[in-house]
Amino acid sequence: MSKISKKVAGLTLAGAVAISSLALAPKKEEVEAQDKKKQPTNVIMMVMDGTSSTATTLSRWYKGGNLAMDQMMAGGVRTYSAESAITDSAPAGTALATGHKSDDKYIGILPSVVTSPGLEQVSEKDAQRPVANVLEGAKQQGKATGLIATSEIQHATPADFSAHTTHRSNYGDIAEQQVYQNIDVVLGGGKESLSPGTGKNARKDGEDLLQQLERKKYDFVENRDELLNTKSNKIWGSFAPGALAYDMDRATTKPSEPTLADMTGKAIDTLKKDKDGFFLFVEGSKPDWAAHANDPVGMISDVLAFDAAVKKAVDFAKKDGNTMVIAVADHGNSGLSIGSQNTNSTYPHTPVSAYIDPLKKAKMTVEGALSQLKPDKSNLKEVAALYGLDDLTAEEERKLMESKNLGLEMAHMLANRANLGITSTGHTGEDVFLYSYGPERLFGLVENTDLPKKMAKFMGFDLGQLTNKLYANAKEGFEKKGYTTRIDTTDANNPVFVAEKGNQKVELPANKNIVKVSGVANELTGINVYNGKDFYVSESVFKLVK
Repeated sequence: MSKISKKVAGLTLAGAVAISSLALAPKKEEVEAQDKKKQPTNVIMMVMDGTSSTATTLSRWYKGGNLAMDQMMAGGVRTYSAESAITDSAPAGTALATGHKSDDKYIGILPSVVTSPGLEQVSEKDAQRPVANVLEGAKQQGKATGLIATSEIQHATPADFSAHTTHRSNYGDIAEQQVYQNIDVVLGGGKESLSPGTGKNARKDGEDLLQQLERKKYDFVENRDELLNTKSNKIWGSFAPGALAYDMDRATTKPSEPTLADMTGKAIDTLKKDKDGFFLFVEGSKPDWAAHANDPVGMISDVLAFDAAVKKAVDFAKKDGNTMVIAVADHGNSGLSIGSQNTNSTYPHTPVSAYIDPLKKAKMTVEGALSQLKPDKSNLKEVAALYGLDDLTAEEERKLMESKNLGLEMAHMLANRANLGITSTGHTGEDVFLYSYGPERLFGLVENTDLPKKMAKFMGFDLGQLTNKLYANAKEGFEKKGYTTRIDTTDANNPVFVAEKGNQKVELPANKNIVKVSGVANELTGINVYNGKDFYVSESVFKLVK
C-alpha cells in the first residue's frame, strides 16, 4: 500500500470510528493530557489472542453496556504474516513485539519464506536470525518489565515478547530464555515447563528452573492470595501446570487462580516503583482457544475478562499521565458472525435478545461444562444444561451421545440456538481493531509491525540498533578476533558455543545470559540464542575477551 493510500485508509477508518463513537470518546481534557510526554515513560501492551471484531461486539451485547476498550478505539490493524494472508499466533506476536513479519511457528526471529505482497525478501544469511523485542529494549533502558498470560507463559504470544526460537512448541528453550531474561514480574500458567518430569512439556535438559528462580530471588507464588499479598519487586507466578481456567469457569473449577485483572493490577503496582518506568505485556490468551473450539460463551467469557484488565491499565494511565496503552487482537479466529442461515429472511426484525438470551443460559464454557462430565456420560443432560443447552430434543440428545467431538457438537448446537454463524475452527485473515490510549497514541489503519516501532520510539530506543547490540553472530565475531569456533552438541538438550585461542576458552550456553571465560562465569546484557545453525550473542561478549 502506498503512503498516500495508507493515509487515506487510516483517515477513513479513524473518521468512521470517530463519527460512530462520539459518546465513547475520551473527554477533551483527557485527549490533551495524552499528548504530553515526560519522563519516565511506561508502556502497557495488551493482546486478546484470536479475537475477531464480532466477538468483541457480541461481548458488548452480552454485557449490556460499553466496554473499557470502547473509549480507546483508534483504528485497525493488518495482521497477515510474511507468507500468508492468515497468520499463526507465533509470527503475529513476532510482528507485534519486534516490528518484523515472520513465518508460521517462528518466535522472535526473521522469516525464511516471504511471499506476501509488498514485503522485502530476507537474505539466506539472515533467515531465522533473532530480532530484538520491545521488552528487551525496555530492559536495556533500565526499565522494569512484566509478562502476563492466561495460557502457559511459554505460549506463542508471550514467548514472542521474551524469547527467540524456530518453533513455538520449544517450551523448554522458551522457559529457559524467559528465566534468564530477568523479567521482573512473570504471571500465568506453565509451571510444568520449569522443572524436569514426565509431563509433555516438562524439561528435557535436566535443569530445574525453580531453583534458578530462587537463586535470582524471585518470590514464587502459586495462587491468588499469595500474589496479592507479596511485597516483592520480583514475582514469578505459576498458577497452573498448563493454562489457566476460563474466567467464567474459575469459581467452580479453579477458585484459587487470579483473574487477568488481578494479575494486571498487581503487575502495575509492582512495576511502577521503578524510577525509570516500565514495560508490561498482557495477554488474554483464551478467547483464541474458545474460537478454535467454536465456543461463543468461552469467547465472551475471556473477552470480558480481558476488558476488565484493560480498565486496570487505562485507569492507571489516566492517573499517571505518561503511560502508553495499546490493546489489540493478534488475528481473527472462527469466522464468527452475528446472524446465520437461521436469519436469512428475518434479520431486519430479529431482536438482540434472539442472539444473547440463549448464551445467557450458559453457566460455564464448553471446557468447564465438560470437566463435569462423568466417564459413562450418565450426566450428559446436566452437563449440556450447564452450557445452556436445556430442554434437549431426542434428536439433540442422540447427536451428543454419539458425537466423537462432544465439545464441538455442543458449541455448534448453542451457536445455532443463538443464531450465530461460524465458518472455521482455524484462524481468519481480517483486519482487527486497534485500541490505544496515552501520549503519542496511534490512529488509523496500521500494520501490526508499526506498533512495536511506536512503542520503542516512545521508550527511547531503535529496534534495529538493539538487534545488532543483542544478537551478533558469534562465529563471525570470534573468528574476527582470531578464535577457532565450534558448537558443542554432545548434550543435544544443552548446546554450547565454544571459542578458543591459545590458553583462553570461551563457552556460551544456549538460552542463558552467561558466558564462561576460562571457566569464570560472567552475566551478559542479553541471552545466547541458537537457531539450529548459528549462535547469536550480545556484542558485550566481545568486550570480555582479548
